[in-house]
Amino acid sequence: MSEFKDHFSTVASSYAAFRPTYPPEMISFLAGLAPGRDLAWDCACGSGQAAFLLADHFERVVATDASPEQIGNAAPHPRVGYSVAREDGSGLPDASVSLVTVAQALHWLDRPRLYAEVDRVLRPGGVFAAWCYVLLRISPEIDRVLDWFYSERVGRFWPPERRHTENGYRDLPIPFDEIPGGEWWISSRLDLPRLLGYIGTWSSVRNCRAAGDDPMPELEAALAPHWPDAAARREIRSPVSLRMSRKTGAFGRGRIP
Repeated sequence: MSEFKDHFSTVASSYAAFRPTYPPEMISFLAGLAPGRDLAWDCACGSGQAAFLLADHFERVVATDASPEQIGNAAPHPRVGYSVAREDGSGLPDASVSLVTVAQALHWLDRPRLYAEVDRVLRPGGVFAAWCYVLLRISPEIDRVLDWFYSERVGRFWPPERRHTENGYRDLPIPFDEIPGGEWWISSRLDLPRLLGYIGTWSSVRNCRAAGDDPMPELEAALAPHWPDAAARREIRSPVSLRMSRKTGAFGRGRIP
């Protein structure tokens, strides 16, 4: 198996505090496509943003992540069971799962091993869904600062896998028979400190800091003229790219790329 690329354990508490949640309507849409509501598996769950929402629709959610720090910061829920595991180690029985989700993490995973595990645990008619979001949008003047920061200030510190999110996962094969994913947005209202807290969890920022260069004060200074009242909340929107598919055959006969 490929080495676990751990970009977020050192910022796990900030990840839990500042990473955005996902559209509840999208989670409801996915649950409605699943052939049952007994069990869902959220792979690479991070600190549980998707798993927590899935628990509103499924009797039981198994949420796994390779990072003990992320699991340690996960949001508790009585119907969510968290465990530390790689993408091919769900520990679930064959053909037992109605929905498998991978939120903002497919680009980090060993996809052949993940897809083999999905094929094993997903029941016929079950749904596999993976999604990512791209650079958030606020206003033209703020967006220009964020674009500069993303591409120029910390651009060289992005891991190469980041390109897959920029492509909305359209360049990645997914297993089984693809079905339309619809159009979704993450929408929230944040003040400037929370926006900076979220950006501070970016893997590029972590890598930049590890190189001895903290870019966040420069970003805060660049945003200040456009956000004079730091406590004022502004609407933040990020497009979500959702790809999903349905397993039509029995275990061992799924269409695995």
